[in-house]
Amino acid sequence: MIQLPLRVARRHQRLGRTQFAALPWRMVNDSLEICLITSRGRGRWILPKGWPMDRATPAEAAAREAREEAGLIGLPEDRCLGVWSYVKGGAKTGSPHFAMVFPVHVTQVLGDWPERGQRRRKWFSRERAAAKLDAPELRQMVLLFDPAPLRPIAAPQPPFAGS
Repeated sequence: MIQLPLRVARRHQRLGRTQFAALPWRMVNDSLEICLITSRGRGRWILPKGWPMDRATPAEAAAREAREEAGLIGLPEDRCLGVWSYVKGGAKTGSPHFAMVFPVHVTQVLGDWPERGQRRRKWFSRERAAAKLDAPELRQMVLLFDPAPLRPIAAPQPPFAGS
């Protein structure tokens, strides 16, 4: 699948903005762990997320946010796990935001990263991570997440070697 960054025309930005979120994961002793970070404002547990980036696919942008906000380096997957929506800037005056979630298989955890002084990060089991998240759609994505890569429906067929 080929991904392209989403764009929202400037005149429609108040109608909704798109962000890309990372679901950072790793396996430890055959157990799945999910990393969450705290928000800057209220310190709620969230996923790293950010805006579309030029010359980056949505999955690549999500992986870059995981590095900047959580100090995690990993392999992003092109599959979108789902979308959740929220209002940023207050319920009455804010604008709706839609965040697409992409798995990032963490291969390296940095000791220092750009937003280290602004956020905490912590690894949780799938169930504990889901319980820490506010959005019901996001909790569902975490609970249903399967780290196994997608497999093709049918094995590729060799080209026809007609007579």
